[in-house]
Amino acid sequence: MRKLKEIGLLLMVALLCVGCSTVASTSSNPWQVINLPTEATFSDLAFTEDPLHGWMVGSQATIEETTDGGNTWKQRNIELGDEKITFTGISFKGEEGWIVGKPSILLHTDDGGESWSRIPLSDKLPGAPYGILALSPGAAEMVTDLGAIYQTKDSGSSWKALVEGAVGVARNIARSTDGEYVAVSARGNFYSTWEPGSREWQPHQRNSSRRLQNMGFGKDGRRWLLARGGQIQFSDPEEPETWAEPQYPEPSTSWGLLDVAYRTPEEIWVTGGSGNLLCSNDSGQTWQKDRELEKVPANFYKILFMGEDRGFVLANNGVLLKYEPPIM
Repeated sequence: MRKLKEIGLLLMVALLCVGCSTVASTSSNPWQVINLPTEATFSDLAFTEDPLHGWMVGSQATIEETTDGGNTWKQRNIELGDEKITFTGISFKGEEGWIVGKPSILLHTDDGGESWSRIPLSDKLPGAPYGILALSPGAAEMVTDLGAIYQTKDSGSSWKALVEGAVGVARNIARSTDGEYVAVSARGNFYSTWEPGSREWQPHQRNSSRRLQNMGFGKDGRRWLLARGGQIQFSDPEEPETWAEPQYPEPSTSWGLLDVAYRTPEEIWVTGGSGNLLCSNDSGQTWQKDRELEKVPANFYKILFMGEDRGFVLANNGVLLKYEPPIM
């Protein structure tokens, strides 16, 4: 009887090990975990012309401000009535900043966030504002969750539509530095692209049976694609519609991958659910995992870098990761 119990225990251990990660570990953990007193999910972050002065937004009408480069944050309250607001995007150019969210809301500041004003939006706006980019003094570009793209050159008093047809409800929308967009459909069964000067979005079928999770643009001229089941693909830099073979940065696991960011053209970071963060130092050929973060009770939804020595991972439950450059 005792021998049978020992055999059963060994079988259980073997089954557990089947799902264990075999991906290599990073040599160090360059991320500082910051826990803020909120249950909000953070969605976007931006800095003013002062590299120490930044703002972060998220669900539950959350607006956080830092004056020390992101080490500490203080919640800012803006009177918005009884609306249940989720802020989805923020951008600054100098001291001028913009915040967007849903239901349809647009906030504007020209004094670094000392004061914010709400800019009325038309009831006929296709969808709710999803993201915004400050371009120059008084100028910004806004995209809605239906793929409508608008530009203003007079601080939001008037807007010009850049695309005539909407793309439909999108799961994710990303913009390149050249002004191109890629949008993943809500169900992940196709994606669409738009280039400056085009009047319509161009739809594309996904290239595998796996539903799409997210897409974006890299610093090396390639597009990246995340699909269900922990899959990542990169496009050909010369032919964006040609995709390389799928990769699985963490094989034998079921973690979902959520976002990608380039610290340098060669160093790529990928975030995932349940405290998963992976890194490639060779443009995505091989991957390592930051195991010191596995116990962080949060999903890492978004990662962004503002240069090679500044970066953040935005999560839920008030969790934020700040990149700390390794000491050479």
